[in-house]
Amino acid sequence: MLVDPVMALWSDRLFQAALVVLLIALVFGALEYAAARVARVMPAAAPEPAAVGASGGAVPDGPDTVEEPPETGDRPKRARPDRYGRIGVSLMVLAALLHLGSIVFRGLAAYRWPLGNMYEFCSALSLMAVVGWLVLVRKHPSLRPAGVFVLTPVVLLMFLTGTVLYLQAAPVLPALQSYWITIHVTTITIGSGLLLIPGVASVLFMLARNGKPASFAAKLPSAESLDRLAYRVTVFAFPLYTFGIITGAVWAEAAWNSFWSWDPKETVAFVAWVLYAAYLHARATSGWRTSRAAWINIAAFVTIVFNLFFINMVVSGMHSYAGL
Repeated sequence: MLVDPVMALWSDRLFQAALVVLLIALVFGALEYAAARVARVMPAAAPEPAAVGASGGAVPDGPDTVEEPPETGDRPKRARPDRYGRIGVSLMVLAALLHLGSIVFRGLAAYRWPLGNMYEFCSALSLMAVVGWLVLVRKHPSLRPAGVFVLTPVVLLMFLTGTVLYLQAAPVLPALQSYWITIHVTTITIGSGLLLIPGVASVLFMLARNGKPASFAAKLPSAESLDRLAYRVTVFAFPLYTFGIITGAVWAEAAWNSFWSWDPKETVAFVAWVLYAAYLHARATSGWRTSRAAWINIAAFVTIVFNLFFINMVVSGMHSYAGL
């Protein structure tokens, strides 16, 4: 038996469930953002006038005029945006667990490493973006309001993955039947998934820094925190991306007798690597470490997206066997 149909069915159902739960988490993230924005623009309530006695003077506060609220021992109620945000994060955790189960069952169904085509690659990439964001929110809760902008492209990518890019579980082509698929594709997937976060963060940084539109930028985390977020995640993900390119070259030499063939996908991946290296250099260079560096990071992120969709789906090359 080349494929276990029961495992394959479970994989598909878990992927669909993860997408639905993540979509609900996106709704709660949007509610958190909207509720917090409304709370910010609402004017502060005016203080109530002091009580006036019969003689026209203000009655002084005292034990007889101020009633202390009874101590019930209950925790204070959380603000509505905070409740929305916590529900959204909890749903993201559930979605990540369902998604991980989908990937595991996919591998069990096909009796191989579950990164053999575009469907599986994009599925794992989406999971890494969600897991990376959950780790960041755990360490820096103040960044949580930006989660709606991270989840939006992830949900869109998962929707495209489950519809346009979907393939039934099956054995991979002979060229992919190598232990290098575990090393090369896994590191590229982790690096690319994590690099989605700094790309979004740099876009939000430019909006927060310019303060336009004002009602939108006012709710975002501070420009400084978004800039640090983009830089720190890139510092972590860039070595993984670099290692993925190097292992891809080694695998290419073993499979095609050439470390580098200037295949379209290889070339665009190298362009993205150069841009991310330029971004990290710009962040360490006086006069470039703010908006100029952010623009470089955005350009690198656009290049990753271009490589993921246009190069894989439109341009033919030596990597065209990857599920298309």
